[in-house]
Amino acid sequence: PVPNLTICSPMDEHELRRLMYTAQLPDKGPFVIRYPRGGGELHDWRCPLEEVKVGTGRKLHDGDDVAVLTIGPMGNNAMRAIEQLGSEASVALYDMRFLKPIDENILEEVGKKFKRIITVENGAIRGGLGSAVLEWMNDHGYTPKVKRLGLPDNFVEHGTVKELQHIVGIDEDGIKKAILES
Repeated sequence: PVPNLTICSPMDEHELRRLMYTAQLPDKGPFVIRYPRGGGELHDWRCPLEEVKVGTGRKLHDGDDVAVLTIGPMGNNAMRAIEQLGSEASVALYDMRFLKPIDENILEEVGKKFKRIITVENGAIRGGLGSAVLEWMNDHGYTPKVKRLGLPDNFVEHGTVKELQHIVGIDEDGIKKAILES
């Protein structure tokens, strides 16, 4: 935890470009952009260079049963999982974008509305987005049931990105299963 350090992870190439643009603006301080290995999501990565307000996420899908909070490219897996579920579950999807500072407005909205939350990240479960969400909810008196999906605290065997995501349960099938079990 470095003071005033910004940590973010883009969902796709457009967000990467916007975050890179934001990072180079004056007075932003140290800025970490975490991006995944492997190919991207978009074929056309060109987009306007616009500033992203530091510490803000975005709601990508509205729902009433469960909130799914993602960071980085896991938002794409979650979006596909939600689309595949159709009317089986009413799922709200939030792309948090920033791990530090985290979007407290989204967390307040989610804490007030949802009893069940699923966090999805392609980083370690311990000390990641799920931990930050649990910490914030506890500090502010919210008591939802939170299911954290991410990398376990052990070594994962080698494989393609898709294979590894399947092994740890952060692919579309793993996210669908977590939603239906919640």
